Amino acid sequence: MDYLLTALRSAVALITAGDPETWAIVWTSLHISLVACLCAALVGVPAGLWVALRSFRGKAVVQVLLNTLMALPTVVVGLFVYGLISRRGPLGEAGLLFTPGGVVLGEFLLATPIIANLTVAAVRALDPRVITTCRTLGAGPVQEAVMVLREGWYGVVAAIVAGFGRVIAEVGVAMMLGGNIRGLTRTMTTAIALETSKGEFELGLALGLLLLGVAFGVNGALFALQERGR
Repeated sequence: MDYLLTALRSAVALITAGDPETWAIVWTSLHISLVACLCAALVGVPAGLWVALRSFRGKAVVQVLLNTLMALPTVVVGLFVYGLISRRGPLGEAGLLFTPGGVVLGEFLLATPIIANLTVAAVRALDPRVITTCRTLGAGPVQEAVMVLREGWYGVVAAIVAGFGRVIAEVGVAMMLGGNIRGLTRTMTTAIALETSKGEFELGLALGLLLLGVAFGVNGALFALQERGR
Protein backbone atom coordinates (compact mmCIF):
# COMPACT_ATOMS: atom_id res chain seq x y z
CA MET A 1 0.00 0.00 0.00
CA ASP A 2 2.86 2.37 0.85
CA TYR A 3 4.34 1.69 -2.59
CA LEU A 4 1.13 2.74 -4.33
CA LEU A 5 0.78 5.89 -2.22
CA THR A 6 4.39 6.87 -2.89
CA ALA A 7 3.94 6.28 -6.60
CA LEU A 8 0.74 8.32 -6.58
CA ARG A 9 2.47 11.24 -4.88
CA SER A 10 5.31 11.08 -7.41
CA ALA A 11 2.82 10.95 -10.27
CA VAL A 12 0.98 14.01 -8.99
CA ALA A 13 4.31 15.81 -8.59
CA LEU A 14 5.18 15.07 -12.23
CA ILE A 15 1.86 16.51 -13.37
CA THR A 16 1.94 19.65 -11.22
CA ALA A 17 5.59 20.33 -11.99
CA GLY A 18 4.80 20.52 -15.68
CA ASP A 19 7.24 17.79 -16.69
CA PRO A 20 7.97 18.52 -20.40
CA GLU A 21 8.10 14.87 -21.48
CA THR A 22 4.81 14.07 -19.77
CA TRP A 23 2.95 16.95 -21.37
CA ALA A 24 4.53 16.30 -24.78
CA ILE A 25 3.08 12.78 -24.65
CA VAL A 26 -0.31 14.16 -23.64
CA TRP A 27 -0.28 16.66 -26.51
CA THR A 28 0.70 13.99 -29.06
CA SER A 29 -2.10 11.73 -27.83
CA LEU A 30 -4.70 14.50 -27.92
CA HIS A 31 -3.61 15.77 -31.33
CA ILE A 32 -3.71 12.35 -32.99
CA SER A 33 -7.02 11.39 -31.36
CA LEU A 34 -8.74 14.69 -32.19
CA VAL A 35 -7.69 14.58 -35.85
CA ALA A 36 -8.78 10.94 -36.17
CA CYS A 37 -12.09 11.64 -34.46
CA LEU A 38 -12.79 14.70 -36.62
CA CYS A 39 -12.15 12.72 -39.81
CA ALA A 40 -14.31 9.87 -38.50
CA ALA A 41 -17.13 12.29 -37.68
CA LEU A 42 -17.03 13.78 -41.19
CA VAL A 43 -17.60 10.27 -42.59
CA GLY A 44 -19.52 8.53 -39.81
CA VAL A 45 -22.24 11.10 -39.17
CA PRO A 46 -23.37 11.40 -42.83
CA ALA A 47 -23.13 7.60 -43.18
CA GLY A 48 -25.25 7.11 -40.06
CA LEU A 49 -27.86 9.59 -41.28
CA TRP A 50 -28.00 7.87 -44.66
CA VAL A 51 -28.49 4.43 -43.12
CA ALA A 52 -31.13 5.71 -40.70
CA LEU A 53 -33.14 7.81 -43.16
CA ARG A 54 -32.95 5.83 -46.39
CA SER A 55 -34.48 2.51 -47.38
CA PHE A 56 -32.34 0.28 -49.57
CA ARG A 57 -31.65 -3.37 -50.27
CA GLY A 58 -29.22 -4.88 -47.78
CA LYS A 59 -29.88 -2.30 -45.08
CA ALA A 60 -30.12 -4.97 -42.37
CA VAL A 61 -26.75 -6.38 -43.45
CA VAL A 62 -25.16 -2.91 -43.23
CA GLN A 63 -26.53 -2.43 -39.72
CA VAL A 64 -25.25 -5.82 -38.58
CA LEU A 65 -21.87 -4.97 -40.10
CA LEU A 66 -21.76 -1.65 -38.23
CA ASN A 67 -22.62 -3.43 -34.97
CA THR A 68 -19.83 -5.92 -35.61
CA LEU A 69 -17.26 -3.27 -36.45
CA MET A 70 -17.97 -1.44 -33.17
CA ALA A 71 -16.23 -4.30 -31.37
CA LEU A 72 -13.41 -4.64 -33.86
CA PRO A 73 -10.15 -5.51 -32.01
CA THR A 74 -7.58 -2.76 -32.27
CA VAL A 75 -4.80 -5.18 -33.15
CA VAL A 76 -6.80 -6.40 -36.14
CA VAL A 77 -7.15 -2.84 -37.41
CA GLY A 78 -3.46 -2.28 -36.75
CA LEU A 79 -2.54 -5.41 -38.66
CA PHE A 80 -4.76 -4.49 -41.62
CA VAL A 81 -3.48 -0.92 -41.88
CA TYR A 82 0.10 -2.08 -41.36
CA GLY A 83 -0.31 -4.26 -44.45
CA LEU A 84 -1.59 -1.26 -46.38
CA ILE A 85 1.08 1.25 -45.45
CA SER A 86 4.16 -0.96 -45.02
CA ARG A 87 6.85 -0.75 -47.69
CA ARG A 88 5.40 -3.68 -49.63
CA GLY A 89 1.80 -2.51 -49.18
CA PRO A 90 -0.28 -0.61 -51.76
CA LEU A 91 0.17 2.65 -49.81
CA GLY A 92 3.79 2.05 -48.88
CA GLU A 93 5.10 4.92 -51.00
CA ALA A 94 3.09 7.39 -48.90
CA GLY A 95 5.53 6.84 -46.01
CA LEU A 96 2.82 6.69 -43.34
CA LEU A 97 4.22 3.83 -41.28
CA PHE A 98 5.55 4.95 -37.88
CA THR A 99 4.20 8.47 -38.37
CA PRO A 100 1.28 10.32 -36.76
CA GLY A 101 -0.57 10.05 -40.08
CA GLY A 102 -0.44 6.27 -39.96
CA VAL A 103 -1.86 6.23 -36.42
CA VAL A 104 -4.59 8.67 -37.46
CA LEU A 105 -5.57 6.37 -40.33
CA GLY A 106 -5.87 3.37 -38.03
CA GLU A 107 -7.81 5.25 -35.37
CA PHE A 108 -10.08 6.72 -38.05
CA LEU A 109 -11.05 3.17 -39.04
CA LEU A 110 -11.75 2.37 -35.39
CA ALA A 111 -13.93 5.39 -34.67
CA THR A 112 -15.95 5.64 -37.90
CA PRO A 113 -18.26 2.62 -37.37
CA ILE A 114 -18.87 3.65 -33.76
CA ILE A 115 -19.91 7.16 -34.75
CA ALA A 116 -22.02 5.89 -37.67
CA ASN A 117 -23.82 3.26 -35.59
CA LEU A 118 -24.54 5.58 -32.68
CA THR A 119 -25.77 8.23 -35.11
CA VAL A 120 -28.25 5.67 -36.44
CA ALA A 121 -29.37 5.02 -32.87
CA ALA A 122 -29.73 8.76 -32.21
CA VAL A 123 -31.97 9.21 -35.26
CA ARG A 124 -34.11 6.22 -34.27
CA ALA A 125 -34.58 7.70 -30.81
CA LEU A 126 -36.22 10.81 -32.25
CA ASP A 127 -39.96 11.32 -32.36
CA PRO A 128 -41.06 9.69 -35.67
CA ARG A 129 -43.16 12.76 -36.39
CA VAL A 130 -40.00 14.77 -37.04
CA ILE A 131 -39.12 12.70 -40.10
CA THR A 132 -42.75 12.39 -41.18
CA THR A 133 -43.20 16.15 -41.02
CA CYS A 134 -40.06 16.77 -43.07
CA ARG A 135 -41.22 14.44 -45.81
CA THR A 136 -44.78 15.79 -45.75
CA LEU A 137 -43.46 19.31 -46.30
CA GLY A 138 -41.44 18.09 -49.28
CA ALA A 139 -37.97 18.41 -47.74
CA GLY A 140 -35.14 17.00 -49.84
CA PRO A 141 -32.57 14.53 -48.46
CA VAL A 142 -30.18 17.28 -47.37
CA GLN A 143 -32.90 19.39 -45.74
CA GLU A 144 -34.24 16.31 -43.98
CA ALA A 145 -30.77 15.42 -42.66
CA VAL A 146 -30.23 18.98 -41.40
CA MET A 147 -33.54 18.97 -39.56
CA VAL A 148 -32.80 15.59 -38.00
CA LEU A 149 -29.39 16.85 -36.89
CA ARG A 150 -31.01 19.86 -35.24
CA GLU A 151 -33.45 17.67 -33.35
CA GLY A 152 -30.99 14.94 -32.43
CA TRP A 153 -27.83 16.97 -31.98
CA TYR A 154 -27.14 15.64 -28.49
CA GLY A 155 -27.18 12.02 -29.63
CA VAL A 156 -24.87 12.83 -32.52
CA VAL A 157 -22.44 14.69 -30.26
CA ALA A 158 -22.54 11.75 -27.86
CA ALA A 159 -21.66 9.47 -30.79
CA ILE A 160 -18.62 11.61 -31.61
CA VAL A 161 -17.55 11.65 -27.96
CA ALA A 162 -17.82 7.85 -27.87
CA GLY A 163 -15.60 7.67 -30.94
CA PHE A 164 -13.05 9.96 -29.31
CA GLY A 165 -13.09 7.85 -26.16
CA ARG A 166 -12.44 4.75 -28.23
CA VAL A 167 -9.37 6.13 -29.99
CA ILE A 168 -7.70 7.99 -27.14
CA ALA A 169 -7.80 4.91 -24.92
CA GLU A 170 -6.62 2.32 -27.45
CA VAL A 171 -3.07 0.98 -27.55
CA GLY A 172 -2.91 -1.65 -30.32
CA VAL A 173 -3.16 0.67 -33.33
CA ALA A 174 -0.90 3.32 -31.82
CA MET A 175 1.79 0.77 -30.99
CA MET A 176 1.72 -1.15 -34.29
CA LEU A 177 1.44 1.83 -36.64
CA GLY A 178 3.23 4.51 -34.63
CA GLY A 179 6.10 2.50 -33.20
CA ASN A 180 5.97 4.44 -29.90
CA ILE A 181 8.60 6.92 -31.13
CA ARG A 182 9.51 9.51 -28.52
CA GLY A 183 8.39 13.01 -29.47
CA LEU A 184 6.55 11.81 -32.58
CA THR A 185 4.08 8.97 -32.07
CA ARG A 186 4.30 8.18 -28.35
CA THR A 187 0.78 8.49 -26.95
CA MET A 188 -0.43 8.21 -23.38
CA THR A 189 -1.43 4.56 -23.73
CA THR A 190 1.77 3.40 -25.43
CA ALA A 191 3.87 5.39 -22.97
CA ILE A 192 2.03 3.81 -20.04
CA ALA A 193 2.79 0.35 -21.40
CA LEU A 194 6.44 1.22 -22.06
CA GLU A 195 7.19 3.01 -18.80
CA THR A 196 5.51 0.33 -16.69
CA SER A 197 7.54 -2.39 -18.43
CA LYS A 198 10.70 -0.38 -17.66
CA GLY A 199 9.76 -0.06 -14.01
CA GLU A 200 8.95 3.66 -14.29
CA PHE A 201 5.63 3.18 -12.55
CA GLU A 202 5.33 6.83 -11.46
CA LEU A 203 5.36 8.21 -15.02
CA GLY A 204 2.95 5.52 -16.17
CA LEU A 205 0.62 6.35 -13.29
CA ALA A 206 0.86 10.08 -14.02
CA LEU A 207 -0.15 9.47 -17.64
CA GLY A 208 -2.95 7.19 -16.49
CA LEU A 209 -4.31 9.95 -14.25
CA LEU A 210 -4.12 12.44 -17.11
CA LEU A 211 -5.90 10.00 -19.41
CA LEU A 212 -8.69 9.65 -16.86
CA GLY A 213 -8.77 13.44 -16.56
CA VAL A 214 -9.23 13.84 -20.31
CA ALA A 215 -12.08 11.29 -20.30
CA PHE A 216 -13.73 13.03 -17.37
CA GLY A 217 -13.37 16.46 -18.99
CA VAL A 218 -14.85 15.36 -22.32
CA ASN A 219 -17.81 13.61 -20.71
CA GLY A 220 -18.30 16.51 -18.32
CA ALA A 221 -18.49 18.92 -21.25
CA LEU A 222 -21.05 16.64 -22.95
CA PHE A 223 -23.16 16.58 -19.80
CA ALA A 224 -22.98 20.38 -19.54
CA LEU A 225 -24.16 20.70 -23.14
CA GLN A 226 -27.06 18.40 -22.43
CA GLU A 227 -28.11 20.37 -19.37
CA ARG A 228 -27.79 23.66 -21.23
CA GLY A 229 -29.92 22.36 -24.10
CA ARG A 230 -32.84 21.48 -21.85
